[in-house]
Amino acid sequence: MRIGAVVIRIIRQLLRDKRSIALLIFAPLLVITLVWLVLDGDPYEPKIAAENIPAPLEQVLQNELEKDVVQMSESEAKEAFQKEDLDAFITIKNHVPYVLLEGSDPTANSAVMKVIQTAFSSLSDQKNIQPDVEYYYGSDKINLFDQTGSVLIGFFVFFFVFVLGGISFLRERTQGTLEKLLSTPIKRWEIVTGYLLGFGLFTIIQSFVIVTYCVYVLDIWMAGDFWQLLVVTFLLAITALALATLLSAFANNELQIMQFIPIVIIPQAFFSGIFNLETLAEWLQVLSKFMPLTYGADAIQEIMIKGKDLVDLWQDLLILFGFVLLFYVLNIFALKKHRRL
Repeated sequence: MRIGAVVIRIIRQLLRDKRSIALLIFAPLLVITLVWLVLDGDPYEPKIAAENIPAPLEQVLQNELEKDVVQMSESEAKEAFQKEDLDAFITIKNHVPYVLLEGSDPTANSAVMKVIQTAFSSLSDQKNIQPDVEYYYGSDKINLFDQTGSVLIGFFVFFFVFVLGGISFLRERTQGTLEKLLSTPIKRWEIVTGYLLGFGLFTIIQSFVIVTYCVYVLDIWMAGDFWQLLVVTFLLAITALALATLLSAFANNELQIMQFIPIVIIPQAFFSGIFNLETLAEWLQVLSKFMPLTYGADAIQEIMIKGKDLVDLWQDLLILFGFVLLFYVLNIFALKKHRRL
């Protein structure tokens, strides 16, 4: 009887928590659907340019590709690499095929090499010829972790700052600290600014530790400047903190903070650059534009793999700053939910 009473109490408690029931049922379906959408995308079609290659080889390449082989010089190809408009360039140097890969995207690299190997194997006089392969960004020594590690840095910074920031701000409410602050003459924007700056100090320290460990201990490929990577990581951490404090206003306990993870964090992981977005449906590519981690991870990858500077990444940084400003303003309005000044 006593066991039955405990069971009944738990059931009633869960039935009153509609959010937990919804999470229990729909969160796994959401995550599985995202995995299916990402992994069930179309094969990646590389964009290849060529100059002065034999007509039979060009024809075979053309047959292997849905897109036309573009004719351009090597210098033009390098400019296209910088604009992310091209995956590979093929020409003949010293009577040997020469392939220059853009190099930053492992999916594109493997797709290009597959097309090239198939093309050469189909030509009877070219079967035993091995092309010279070079990388415009990165190197053939870059492994899978080097390619995805830059994205994972952004994801883990965003994830842990979101969890710790959300729980910390929630405790400020549940322990009555926020209510006491709201009863004073202090303004809502001052409270939000104070919390973001206070918690932000610790997120900066956390970001510094993660980035330093990944670059200098795990030895992830690093082509850019370390301090510029820190700037992007700090901005991404502040974005996660502002979002966490906003959503914590709608949570009543720490469990409900964790319930936001399948809805807010996990979807961003799939669209942060681990998988090539060009293989996904167009509406999914549009959806990724509304996720802060998309821009943060892209900026981190541009610095670590391509060695770009902050000036080159001004669009990503501006959008991240826009997210911070948006969440900051929404945080001010969210405080009205607790008490009007």
